[in-house]
Amino acid sequence: MTLYTQYYNEFKDKYTMYIPLTIILQSCIGGVAAMYILMNGLDTISGLIQLFLCVIFTSFYNAAILAQLREKWVFNLLIISLVLNVFFIVFNAV
Repeated sequence: MTLYTQYYNEFKDKYTMYIPLTIILQSCIGGVAAMYILMNGLDTISGLIQLFLCVIFTSFYNAAILAQLREKWVFNLLIISLVLNVFFIVFNAV
């Protein structure tokens, strides 16, 4: 059993418990990523693209929960959003 499958099964089994926890976690990390992007300034097109991607993927995850999509879609959007936002935090903090 892969790590992805193990975490997905855990997420699917306790979906209603993970909804508020992941919304708070993902929104906070998305906010921190946006803060770091804005601290570096939006002088270049790369800063605008980073901010656009940060906001879009953070919003997509919240919209997926509100739209009551299948657990697999929600879980994949959570992973994409967290990885992307953590990348932006690390990239802009250095």
